[in-house]
Amino acid sequence: MDIQLIQQDIFRLKKEKNAVILAHYYQVPEVQDIADHVGDSFALSKLAAELPEPLIVFCGVSFMAETAKILSPEKTVLLPVADAGCPMADMVTAKDVLDLKRRHPDAAVVSYVNSSTEIKALSDICCTSSNAVKVIRSLPHKKIIFLPDENLGSYAAEQIPEKEFVLFKGFCPVHEEVQPIDVKLTRDKNPGALFAVHPECRADVRKEADFIGSTGQIIDFIKRTDHPNFIVGTEMGILHPIISQNPTKKIVSLTPNFICPNMKKTRLINVLESLQQMKQMIELDDTIIEMSRKPLFKMLEAS
Repeated sequence: MDIQLIQQDIFRLKKEKNAVILAHYYQVPEVQDIADHVGDSFALSKLAAELPEPLIVFCGVSFMAETAKILSPEKTVLLPVADAGCPMADMVTAKDVLDLKRRHPDAAVVSYVNSSTEIKALSDICCTSSNAVKVIRSLPHKKIIFLPDENLGSYAAEQIPEKEFVLFKGFCPVHEEVQPIDVKLTRDKNPGALFAVHPECRADVRKEADFIGSTGQIIDFIKRTDHPNFIVGTEMGILHPIISQNPTKKIVSLTPNFICPNMKKTRLINVLESLQQMKQMIELDDTIIEMSRKPLFKMLEAS
């Protein structure tokens, strides 16, 4: 089917059904281009709750669409590809959290928003990659159980040495794969480039960075920094908005392997079929929605 025809059908159905299309920065360019809003996962979920449209098509992975549903339980939220998941979110189970709470009863459980609804429901507070340090500093607890991302947790621990951290051994397989040698090789090919990295990367990679931040913060850093070339240390999808916003700057990915297979599952045809067939609809139990809303709202208050 012709791409232009698919786009036309998407726009027609979106208007007919009073829908809004949200896409994460890691989505393929063709999906980002038809979205009404492109952004970080939690920023999009928060936006979904503020927008008037009753139908949300979330082009991302499952935990993102679930978070949008938690914040907008009265709205219909669709995930275009049912098996677009997050390996890191799947690494931690409810049993893991309960075991950690039993072993560390004096600790606060802080869960990265890149986690399942069930894990959020068992947490004291949530955080994003952009506000993790601020959220944790706001807590009175001296001990922090951080999950599921050990790398983001270790980054926060570096910034807050006065607190004790119990880090769950989870990770994003895409960010974890990157090594310091990748930084050296790419810097050799791009002398003088500034290196911006996501805190989901390992500590030995972060140590090489000129800037550490979330996807949104990396985009903002490159946009406001008067420098001609940059190396981007996160999933390659982010290059699409960065390059379009900075046409005179040279932007390269840290490695050509910086690709999240789950984020790349969603294509235009999936968005169209999602609107046509109203799939895959996110359905969550009222009780777990209520339980998981609390740590998300606590995060909003703290940040």
